[in-house]
Amino acid sequence: MNLSANLSPGMSSNLSSNTSSSESSLSDEAYTVLRDVCRQIGVDAGGAQLMRLRSNAVFKLRGDMVVRIATAPDALTRLPVVLAVARWLADRGFPTVRPVDEIPGQPIVHAGRAVTFWRYVRSRGRPTTRELGRVLRNLHREPVPPMALRRLTDPLAEVRHAVEHRAEVLTPGQRAWLSDRIEHLTWGWQALETGPPVLLHGDAWIDNLLRCQDGHVVLCDWDGVAVGPREWDLVHTYHGQRRFGLTAAEVDAFAHAYGSDLRHWPGYSTLMEVRDMYAVGIHIRNASGDPFSRQELPRRLDSLTRGDGHARWYMAATS
Repeated sequence: MNLSANLSPGMSSNLSSNTSSSESSLSDEAYTVLRDVCRQIGVDAGGAQLMRLRSNAVFKLRGDMVVRIATAPDALTRLPVVLAVARWLADRGFPTVRPVDEIPGQPIVHAGRAVTFWRYVRSRGRPTTRELGRVLRNLHREPVPPMALRRLTDPLAEVRHAVEHRAEVLTPGQRAWLSDRIEHLTWGWQALETGPPVLLHGDAWIDNLLRCQDGHVVLCDWDGVAVGPREWDLVHTYHGQRRFGLTAAEVDAFAHAYGSDLRHWPGYSTLMEVRDMYAVGIHIRNASGDPFSRQELPRRLDSLTRGDGHARWYMAATS
């Protein structure tokens, strides 16, 4: 995965002191689930490598399989559609990763976690934002698939849920500020004038585009797939310049390849603020069990409460 690995110094944690140091980490829990599920279905989990821990714990197994263990609260109901859409797109020739169809009964539920198996893509080099723009342009031209896809009507629902149910990682003042801010941004989202709904990837960030050995690119991580305004898929790249180190030239290339520039849309600034808040939710949810989320959450909260729209955020800790 092409995750940034630089962290700025001097960030002190604002997490409340009742976070239990003895609580099992998310990675330990994920390894346990991985071993149990692989043993259950007869797959060798020896030598599994943890590639990413965020909204999913993502493991590379020997051979050509990737295992995704979901941490999101709605995964059990959402993942059957995710698998179906990925298969449907792959069958239509759209450049996407696809599930390992030889493993039946997915998603496999174990210890309250939803587990899925995907074909591993041997990647070579980092894709470009220009390629991402082309892929999204083509995705948004696809028909809406014949499945019970969710409608993206409230992108901050999971953040709201995390604020309400993860009191141990937030101070009372932080919870109150976040609740008020989420309510304000939800009203802003509902007032946006967007185009006709399209098939959305839902997390169309450059790191979810992989370059295959033959040079072609494929889109992965369909957990956020939905029907909704195309602007939601586009804002991730613009937000990447605001928070994650993408350059203005990379954003320009993305806009040119897609065929329109979100910066010219009247709702741009509101959508950017919504995306800022969305990017905090995963770290609220994971902070009690993930050391990086405990480090990154105060950085993001500090930026938001100070109204700093340019502070750098990070996707991974230093190795």
